[in-house]
Amino acid sequence: MSDSVPAASVPPGTVTAVGDYAVGNHDESYFAVSKRCRHLGADLSGGSISPDGCLVCPWHRAEYDVASGRMTRGPQGIFAKVPGLGTLFMTLTRVVPLRRRRVTSDGTSLTLE
Repeated sequence: MSDSVPAASVPPGTVTAVGDYAVGNHDESYFAVSKRCRHLGADLSGGSISPDGCLVCPWHRAEYDVASGRMTRGPQGIFAKVPGLGTLFMTLTRVVPLRRRRVTSDGTSLTLE
């Protein structure tokens, strides 16, 4: 199963949807992870990329390591005040991380493998 998208549609520092995946470009390093946040199901393709290359949820700013699919920072804002919530979701993603696919580039298009 492979999906393709023009490389120009994922410029550095952006994230976009490709099928069921959020595809991002951090300093010309591409990643693809399942696009539903483990917290409340936000569409991660509408997220952003942190300076250290983590995918940031657009709803509550939880962060995901795109190499492992694990949450590295729990939900922020009012949710950060709920004792143990961030730890619960980070533990959940150790067991059920975001799905990942390899992204290859031929210079003009990106292919999810």
